[in-house]
Amino acid sequence: MAKVIEGLYYSESHEYVKVEGEYGYIGITDYAQNALGNVVYVDMPDVDDEIEAGGEFGAVESVKAASDLNAPVSGKVVEVNGKLEDTPELINQDAYGNWIIKVELADASELESLMDAKAYEEFCNK
Repeated sequence: MAKVIEGLYYSESHEYVKVEGEYGYIGITDYAQNALGNVVYVDMPDVDDEIEAGGEFGAVESVKAASDLNAPVSGKVVEVNGKLEDTPELINQDAYGNWIIKVELADASELESLMDAKAYEEFCNK
């Protein structure tokens, strides 16, 4: 069973958002990294890019497949996780400890359309 953490928001495309004030840290879930296998590359947007909820903002490539990253919320990219450029496998080691981008949230009410930990766990078990 994949690890699910309380207090995060989850999308059906297996991204999570960790909210701190007006910022959201976006990454892929443990379930997603498990399904992908060994991550070999993370394609990230640039700082100051605008992302839109439901839109693509990058991709994660593994030895098995490539998977688009879909934004769970809208906002402006204020930081990318530079560590992933050289060591993308950090996502496999700790998906929740290694976020992909940090965004300034455009509309906090978008979080209401995402799943909490319990709902996400049920979603993954279907």
